Amino acid sequence: MPDSTAALEGFTESAFTHEGVTRPVFSAGTGPAVIVIAEMPGLHPGVIDFARRVVERGFHVRMPSLFGTPGRAVSTPYVISSITSGCVSRDFATWALDRTSPITVWLRGLAADAHTACGGPGVGAVGMCFTGGFALGMMLDDTMQAPVLSQPSLPFAIGKRRRAAIGISDADLEALKQRTAHGACVMGLRFTADRMVPGDRFDTLRRELGDGFIAVEIDSSKGNPHGIGRIAHSVLAQDFVDEPGHPTRDALERVLAFFDERLRSELRPGAENGS
Repeated sequence: MPDSTAALEGFTESAFTHEGVTRPVFSAGTGPAVIVIAEMPGLHPGVIDFARRVVERGFHVRMPSLFGTPGRAVSTPYVISSITSGCVSRDFATWALDRTSPITVWLRGLAADAHTACGGPGVGAVGMCFTGGFALGMMLDDTMQAPVLSQPSLPFAIGKRRRAAIGISDADLEALKQRTAHGACVMGLRFTADRMVPGDRFDTLRRELGDGFIAVEIDSSKGNPHGIGRIAHSVLAQDFVDEPGHPTRDALERVLAFFDERLRSELRPGAENGS
C-alpha cells in the first residue's frame, strides 16, 4: 500500500460539487460536522492525524483537498511546489489586503452540505496556515458555529498593513461583527515568535471582534520553558507535541472543547430549555 494511501486509512474519498466546481473530500466519523482545511503543502500525515483526533472526540470530519497530493509526506520541494501553485491560483487572495478569498464560497457550500447530513447546532472548521483565514470567511453563514484560525498566514505579512490584515473584505467584516455581537465566536492559534502570523493580525481580530475572538498564543520566544523553536509555526500538525502539559497539546484540547461547546446541543447554554 503506498504511503499516501496508508496515511488516509479510515477516511472515505468522495467528490463534492458546488457552483460547478468539484473537488475531492475525505470523510470519517459521526456526530456534528467539522471541516478540516489543510495547511501547505496539502493533506499531509500531520493534518490527517489532527483530523483523527477530532473524529475520536465524536465528530464527523470532512477534509477537502484544495492543493497537493492527499496523504503525501511533507518535504521542502513539495512545500515549494504547493505554495507556488497556491500563489498563482485565483481561488486564494494571497496578497489582497481587504478581500475575502473566493475559495470560501465553495467551502461554505461544503459546510452547508455537511450540516444537512449531520444536523446539530451548526458546523465547525479549522483552517491552517495558508488556509487559516478561510474559516473566518466561512462565518458569513450562520451554519458556521465554531471557526478556528490556526496560524492564519494570509495575506502574506510583508509590510505594516499586511501584518495587521485579516484577509476579509470590509463588508464581510461588518457582517462578522454583527454575528459576534450576537454571541458567535472565533478562535485563533499562533506561536508568539511566528513572523508569518504577526501579533498585529491578532490585535486586529481583538479590536474588531472584541469578546468574540478567543486568542490562544503559545510562547515561542527565546528561552521559553518548553524549548519551542522560534520558527515554530504549525500549532496542530507539524509542530504539535502530543505530551500532557505541552502548550500545543493544551491548544488542541482548547480547540476540541470549543467544538464541544459550540456544536453539541446538550452543552450549549440554554439547551436544557430548548433555546
